[in-house]
Amino acid sequence: MRQSIRQRLESAMSGEPVRHPVYAVYDWFVENRDIEWERLLEAGLGCINHANVIRHEHPGFELVEEISEQGGHVRRDVRLVTEIGELHEMYLGEWRQEYFIKGAEDYLIMARALEGVRVIADDAAFEASEAAIGERGITVGQIGGLGNGRTPPMVVQIDWAGLERFSLDLAVEQAELMGLLERMAEIKLEEIRQAARSSAQQIKLWENLSIDTLGPRHFRRHLAPLYRQIIEILDAAGKRLQVHYDGQLRVIAEDIGALGIDGIDSFTEAPEGDMTVAEARAAWPEKFLWLHPNLGWYERSADELRSEIRRMCAEAGPSRYCLLMSEEVPPQWEASVPVVLQTLEHHRG
Repeated sequence: MRQSIRQRLESAMSGEPVRHPVYAVYDWFVENRDIEWERLLEAGLGCINHANVIRHEHPGFELVEEISEQGGHVRRDVRLVTEIGELHEMYLGEWRQEYFIKGAEDYLIMARALEGVRVIADDAAFEASEAAIGERGITVGQIGGLGNGRTPPMVVQIDWAGLERFSLDLAVEQAELMGLLERMAEIKLEEIRQAARSSAQQIKLWENLSIDTLGPRHFRRHLAPLYRQIIEILDAAGKRLQVHYDGQLRVIAEDIGALGIDGIDSFTEAPEGDMTVAEARAAWPEKFLWLHPNLGWYERSADELRSEIRRMCAEAGPSRYCLLMSEEVPPQWEASVPVVLQTLEHHRG
């Protein structure tokens, strides 16, 4: 009997040999890119849904949003209001143009905003997602909220301060930043404790880590110890941790291998990343590789695309991997995505 996409994914995650690799798309693209998704899903594309498995009660701040138009784009202004001041960020379309944190005093305002936060386990979104996706894929648990479910350093770098501000302040270990990171770590561990109570077997951190922007020293000092605490909590509950690492990882490959992270999500080869799939598998023989074919591959000839997909599967195999559409919808998707699906249909692990 032909296995469903869910069955194939669950089999691959359990460590069974991969005979027919799954190719799946993030739910975000299905919801936000106007293409013929039903056609691709009918052709065999799977879907990875993401659902919050916790909710927050934040008595320390109020969010105020204003929507307007600027230069033909939707402009979204967000004010985070606390008793000691307010922070402001701004988006044009999908892209952030201004960050909440612009100086030392803003770290203090954010720390005040987080006072009194309550984290509550909540399976409602996960259960609704599982009912909707059926056999077409799986749902991964996430811990969204302020900071999009990342670890504290990555939240501040990506979501609140931006790379330049964060890097400068981390380099001098600015007291206001370090105090905020310490408080955020306490909250993160409580989020993980509550997520461990959920029905989700896979919990994802949206790290978006590329080590060239953080550096090995800060990874080892600020991230690795927190990962160990997170993994200890999840292991005790029989849950697994995924981390969304879509950039360069070579200089911390050994560090990653020493951590009990189960899955490397959106692993990408050069030029975005700096390791091949073969190197990743050699470094992390037991980890699940959620592989992201480079977007440039989809613009090559069908034969070249098939060759790259076959190589990727051969290097990742024989078990614990799948392929993802996780960074953007591929160019020329009408022709290229079916080529990938057909190639995987005839794969023999």
